[in-house]
Amino acid sequence: MNEKKKARIVLTMNTVAFTVCFAVWMMNGVLVTFLVDNGIFDWSKTQIGWLIGIPVLTGSLVRLPVGVLTDKYGGRIVYTILMLVAAVATYLLSMANTYEEFLLASLGFGISGASFAVGIAYTSVWFEKKYQGTALGIFGAGNAGAALTALGAPSLLYLTDNGAVIESWRMMPKLYALGLLVMAVVFYFTTFSKKVEETRTRTLLERLEPLKYPRVWRFGLYYFLVFGGFVALAQWLIPYYVNVYTMSVATAGFMTSIFSLPSGVIRAFGGWLSDKFGARPVMYIVLGACIFSSALLIVPRMEIQSPGQGVMALKSGTVTEVTPNTIVVDRMRYDYQNKDDVPNLVSLTQNEPNMLVLPKINGWQEPVVKVGEKVHKKQLLARGVTHIFFQANVWIFTLLVFIVGIMMGIGKAAVYKFIPEHFPKDVGVVGGIVGVVGGLGGFISPVIFGYLLRWTGIWTTSWMFFFVLSVVCLVWLHLVARRMMKSRAPQLLRELEEKVATDPLEQMPGDK
Repeated sequence: MNEKKKARIVLTMNTVAFTVCFAVWMMNGVLVTFLVDNGIFDWSKTQIGWLIGIPVLTGSLVRLPVGVLTDKYGGRIVYTILMLVAAVATYLLSMANTYEEFLLASLGFGISGASFAVGIAYTSVWFEKKYQGTALGIFGAGNAGAALTALGAPSLLYLTDNGAVIESWRMMPKLYALGLLVMAVVFYFTTFSKKVEETRTRTLLERLEPLKYPRVWRFGLYYFLVFGGFVALAQWLIPYYVNVYTMSVATAGFMTSIFSLPSGVIRAFGGWLSDKFGARPVMYIVLGACIFSSALLIVPRMEIQSPGQGVMALKSGTVTEVTPNTIVVDRMRYDYQNKDDVPNLVSLTQNEPNMLVLPKINGWQEPVVKVGEKVHKKQLLARGVTHIFFQANVWIFTLLVFIVGIMMGIGKAAVYKFIPEHFPKDVGVVGGIVGVVGGLGGFISPVIFGYLLRWTGIWTTSWMFFFVLSVVCLVWLHLVARRMMKSRAPQLLRELEEKVATDPLEQMPGDK
C-alpha cells in the first residue's frame, strides 16, 4: 500500500476517533443537567459547574504530555491507549452514586479531550506542508462530536421513560464507553505506525524548548478564543436557551447543535482557506466577524421602565376629579394615557410569539395627585413612564450564534495551520501547549460566564467577554503583522502610511 493511501486512511480514522472522543468529552453538559433537573441528585450550581468543567480541564492539561508522547512513540499506540483508558473511566461513571464519585470518574474520562493533541501530531506527519492545513482542518471536523452529544444524549436519556425508570440513565455512559472501546480496537487495526523523523534522540527539555517563544503563547490565545470559546458555548448554550428562551433541554440541545455541528464540519473548509490564502488573512476575517457578531449579541432580552413625559399643571388650583384618562384641576381638564389603554403592550412575563425584531417602545402616565389636593403651577399631575421591550428574537440570536460558530470553526483550522509552518519538528509539543491553552479556555470560560451572570444578572455578559477577547486577539495579530512588515519592508510601510495620511483616495503605486 502506497504512502498516499495510508495517509488518507489515517486521516479518516483520526477524524472518526476524534469525533467519538469529543462526543464523550462533552457528555457531562447534558448528563449532569438531566440528573439535576429530574431531582436524581441535589447538587448546587457550583457543583454542577465543576462537574461540567472537570472533564474539559483534564483533557486540556493532559494534552501537552500526550503531545510529547506522540512525537516520541507515534500516534497509533498513544491514541489507542488513550481511548481504552477513557473507556474504563466512562464506564465507571455509570456506577457513580455520590458527588465525589462523579468527580473522580469525570476526571478520568476527561482524558478523551487530549485526543486532539494526538490527532494533530499523528495527522501532520503523513502530509506535506502545503496540504497540512487542509488535512488538519478535516481532522478537526471531529469537533462535530459536540453536536452529536447535544442531539443524541437527550434521546439516550429517554431510556428512563420520562423518569419512570430513572436508574436507566446509567445506560448512557455505558454506551459511550462501548463506543470508545470499539473505536480503539478498530483504530489500532486499521492505522499504521509513523512518527516524526529525528536525526538524534532529544531530551524532554529539548522537546519543550519551543515553549519559550512568545509566538506559541500568541497562538494559544487565539485558540483560547476559537476552540475554548467553542467548547464553552457547546455546553453553556443549553442552559442559556433554557433560561432565556424557556425551552426544554431537548429543544435547547437541538438549537445548540445549530452552533456546534456546522462549527465542527466547517473546520475542513478553514484548513483549505488557510492553505490557499494563508493563516493570517483568515484570522483577520475570523476575529473581525467574532467582534461584529458578539457586539450584536451583547444586547440582552430585556424589559425596561424609565421616567417618561409627564403631565404638569398649567396653573394653580384644586384637583376636583381623577378618572382613568383625565385629571381636572378646577375647570381645567388634563388628558393622560392610561397603561391599560396602551395597544399591544408586551412583557417578558407573557408568552409572546418570538417574532419581534426591533425594540418596542410604549409610554403612559400615572396620576400622582388625589381629589381635593391643591396644586401649584408646573406641578406634576401624572408622572410619565417609558416602557422599552426588546425580545432578542430567538432566530436572529441563533443566526448570530451560528456565524460565531462558523468563524470559530474556520479559526481553529487557521491556528493549527500556523504550527507546522513555524514548528515543523515540534507539532506535538507546540500543538499540545496550544491545545492546553485552548482547552483551558473551554474550562475557564463557563466559570467566568457564571461569575459575570451572578454579578450582573445578565446572560449576555458572556458575549461581552467574547467581544473583549476578540478585540485583544485582533490587536495583537495586527501589531505582530505590522512589526513583521516594518522589519521586512519598512519603505513600503512608510509610503503606505504617508499616502493614507495625505490622501486616502489617491491611487497607490501598483494599484489597478
